[in-house]
Amino acid sequence: MSTFNDLGLSPQMLATVEVQGYSTPTPIQEAAIPAILSGKDLFATAPTGTGKTAAFAIPILQKMMENPSKNINTLVLAPTRELAHQISDNFKKYAANTPLRITLIYGGVPQFRQVDNLKRGTQIVIATPGRLLDLMEQGYVNLKAVEHFVLDECDRMLDMGFISDIREIGAKLESLSKQTMLFSATASKEIRVLSEELLNDPQRIDIVPTEEQKPKIAQWLFAVGQKNKEALLVDLLQDADIDAMLVFSRTKHGADKLVSLLRDADISACAIHGDKSQRDRTRNLDNFKIGRDRVLVATDVAARGVDIPTLNYVLNFDMAEDPETHTHRIGRTGRAGKEGLAISFCSPHEAKHLHALQKEYGQDVLLEMEHDFRIELPDKHSASSRKPSGNSRGKSSYGRNQGAHKSGDYRGRGVNDSRRSDAPQGERRSGGGEFRGERNRDSSRGDARPASDRRPSGGGGSDRPNRFSDRPQRSGDARPSGEFRGSRSGDSRPAGGGGEFRGKRSGGDSRDSRPSGDFRGNRSSEPRRKVTR
Repeated sequence: MSTFNDLGLSPQMLATVEVQGYSTPTPIQEAAIPAILSGKDLFATAPTGTGKTAAFAIPILQKMMENPSKNINTLVLAPTRELAHQISDNFKKYAANTPLRITLIYGGVPQFRQVDNLKRGTQIVIATPGRLLDLMEQGYVNLKAVEHFVLDECDRMLDMGFISDIREIGAKLESLSKQTMLFSATASKEIRVLSEELLNDPQRIDIVPTEEQKPKIAQWLFAVGQKNKEALLVDLLQDADIDAMLVFSRTKHGADKLVSLLRDADISACAIHGDKSQRDRTRNLDNFKIGRDRVLVATDVAARGVDIPTLNYVLNFDMAEDPETHTHRIGRTGRAGKEGLAISFCSPHEAKHLHALQKEYGQDVLLEMEHDFRIELPDKHSASSRKPSGNSRGKSSYGRNQGAHKSGDYRGRGVNDSRRSDAPQGERRSGGGEFRGERNRDSSRGDARPASDRRPSGGGGSDRPNRFSDRPQRSGDARPSGEFRGSRSGDSRPAGGGGEFRGKRSGGDSRDSRPSGDFRGNRSSEPRRKVTR
């Protein structure tokens, strides 16, 4: 395996790499850094969380230091404000000991500060397409001297309808010597067509993650009626070991509604979506990252580009409408070799999205869990003949009485599991995951206390003694809380057909003594190798 010393980096950049704590280049860094230093155009596909930002930022900075310029030399386009912020922050870290100036351009905020930075002179512009075009039309941005043009998360930009903006911006880059780099998580037909338009004899890099690098994300499915999703979410979050969860909502209104619901249930929460100002989005995201808010509710604006390395739990309150969006949502966890858990709530009218997911990635992509609200989902072959019961608790499609699960256990099994529905509890356990949160059952369906006892909607403290106030902060080797035996890698079912998730909260429990196969989320202070994304 190569080291950074083998990639042609200057002593100055090698010192920067060392300061950042990077020891071994990731595959995309190992392949892209020499290619960019050579001056070739680049078409690279690599999964999220593999260090793409460092792969292009470090060699670009080296080339800029070798040939200084007072004009805009590098332009990086990103699909979302959050990703643009992330890229800008990384560039600033790598360029900390250089005279290079970096300007971040995005919409949703007044433009005067961005214009002021441009007027004072800048060499690197990181931008979202819309605001960049606005400033170009106003005469504040001149791209004639650009030598490095980077399209990051290009697949997402096409999904968001930026294709015409990209072409318009590309046409303004007049330098014949410019180097264009296209980075994408996928190589769809549309991406390949765009690459042929923008790139000149590019070097192609396709990074296929190794087994060790593949996301280790267990996926659970909760079949639940739409009206009971809120109660189920509150019920799950009664487990204090779930110290941070990213929840995806299909609509902006739905996201705000969930935040209000969770705050009323003494669960600190905030939201990011398109109707939030950029200041609010940045503040809420920062509050979630530092643990001030336990839950971040987001629309798909956060499905890409939001880098939260220690995030262990993602929950799809509303099913993603297509497999690709689902993949990018759950990709917010299980990053850089960490283990994560992705939970999906599926109602009968969303079953078509589940079927599309199963068709794309396999029938067993999600492990179905039993719970108090479980209902029957329509079968994709006979949806009209199988209707969900009006009573969300009645018998499931497998004939099991859900009233037996008042204990708060969530026991999982494969969607196509054919075990007898009349098997005793002890016999069923071997085939599924168990989520045991030591909950106060009086509060498991929302906050049953008088309104005067509830926490204010702003997300203040709780009157529950030490339930959340002393939970460990997110850092280091962060793994999902509880115990997950038989975690899956490439297989949606736990090894051996089972898995156990136990949200133990006793202060005296020593998690260092757990079996090696356990999946527990004690957030340790053990230092971890930094990986840039």
